Amino acid sequence: MIARLFNFHGGIKTDSHKTESSERPIAPAPLPSRLVIPLRQSARASARCLVERGQRVAKGERIGEAEGFLGTAVHAPTSGTVVDIASWPMAHASGLTTDCVVIEPDGEERWIEHGPFDWRAVPRQAVLDYLRDQGLVGMGGAAFPSHVKLGKGTGFETLVINGAECEPWITCDDRLMRERAAAILSGAAILRALLGAKRALVGIEDNKPEAIAAMREAATAIDEPLEIVPVPTLYPAGGEKQLIRVLTGIEVPYGKLGAEFGVQCFNVGTAHAVHRAIEHGEPLISRVVTLTGNMARPGNYEALIGTPIEELIALAGPQPGTDRYLLGGPMMGYALPDLSVPLTKGGNCVIAATPALFPPPPPELPCIRCGACARACPADLQPFELYWFSRAKNFGKAQEYHLFDCIECGCCAFVCPSHIPLVDYYRFAKSEIWARERETAAAAQARDRFEFRNYRQEREKAEKAAKLAAKAAETRAKVAETGAAPAAPAAPAAPAAPAAGGADDAKKALIAAALARAKEQQAAVKPKNVEVLDPQTQAEIAAIDARRQQALAEAEKSAPASASTPVAEADDAPVREEGK
Repeated sequence: MIARLFNFHGGIKTDSHKTESSERPIAPAPLPSRLVIPLRQSARASARCLVERGQRVAKGERIGEAEGFLGTAVHAPTSGTVVDIASWPMAHASGLTTDCVVIEPDGEERWIEHGPFDWRAVPRQAVLDYLRDQGLVGMGGAAFPSHVKLGKGTGFETLVINGAECEPWITCDDRLMRERAAAILSGAAILRALLGAKRALVGIEDNKPEAIAAMREAATAIDEPLEIVPVPTLYPAGGEKQLIRVLTGIEVPYGKLGAEFGVQCFNVGTAHAVHRAIEHGEPLISRVVTLTGNMARPGNYEALIGTPIEELIALAGPQPGTDRYLLGGPMMGYALPDLSVPLTKGGNCVIAATPALFPPPPPELPCIRCGACARACPADLQPFELYWFSRAKNFGKAQEYHLFDCIECGCCAFVCPSHIPLVDYYRFAKSEIWARERETAAAAQARDRFEFRNYRQEREKAEKAAKLAAKAAETRAKVAETGAAPAAPAAPAAPAAPAAGGADDAKKALIAAALARAKEQQAAVKPKNVEVLDPQTQAEIAAIDARRQQALAEAEKSAPASASTPVAEADDAPVREEGK
């Protein structure tokens, strides 16, 4: 049993609004008219499509293959036919599109062959590959690949299972712990073994007494070094670093991760998905999602990944007066730009918002530097300084003040008396910094390509020069060896010329040899298809050949006179006479 709980800096108390949706059991969502499964389930990686239009798929069949270090597989949530592979609006505040596989269900729910995976009988890396191919990611909202978080399996002291669910309105983890506690703890035991951790702690906020009781009862039935720990209700106690601080006292500093201090954290939904994948062979094709807010039947529904949000909303009975729908909680969620977006693995809540439930923010006023945001910040930052630097586009200073340690929890904006949407400024600054880094990287890549092109051209020029030099040396060697070679055929008598030395004689010999080779090559060429020519054409050909022979003979006679013509050092081909 842990000796004590610790506190983290900042945090706020909010109206929980949990009871609106937590009193009803999890209900299965019916099959939608079509499923739109994004090949990109997170901002970090996308999957490579494995299916084609018109192809029939079975439930659980892999339709997207993991690509890259952070990639995970994507599966068909039900059996049916692939009717389209196209860009579709993604569940993101930007409203941008992503590649999706559109499946029309056939209603048969035909599963692929699947069964338990004996993870104890195979190497650890094989288990990680299996979890990757089963599409396991974090279910708390970030959708980070679980096989990557499991690391190398050494250096871990504590596994933390996050059941805090601190954000208002969201109750999907609460109901999951109440109804499927045994499966969650089974998955937690597998995660602890894969991590090599000595103990496991399950942190649950104390405003969920039923979930705490159900988890404790399930914990008594297993032989595991595992403890269920109620933690004080304080937003954002469910943040990874904050929960690690509360349970272990370890304060993870700026720019570091809990894994560097022997602690790793997984959501209860992730632990449940690990249990289903290992014990039943089921890939991650569904999740529990909270539907709440201005709805007639708020509750939690187990829906297939890829279900359009508009069809999910219809299950809970949306009521008049709704002006927008939020994906996620009111603190860290965002308004959906399009209700046709599909449910993703990280989507945990849809809230029907009204002006009464979520009043429009008052006009933004100047910052008065009251410091309330700094006192509420759970990351122990200085939000008012980040605000000034982000607003002034002084992104370098914003990074110096640890902009990227901001978890965008919204505590600062919640307590700001000037009603400044601080988190929006931080998101703007982060996106600008990322954009500039991409531009810088692209410019550096272009510069590298240009420099490599210049280097390649210089290298090719040097190689060519080296080849020419080698050829010239070879030619000079030949000249030295053939200095006493026999002279060309005797030419008509000519006035005696002064001796030009051995080099001139060698050049004459080379020219004579080249002319002889050309004559032999020409003699070896025989005309073709001349058997059926008429006598007149044959006579014309014979005259042409005679003139050619006469020209060659005259060239041989003039060879000694052309000895003074320069010879290319790099080539011993016949040299064309100049001046004629």
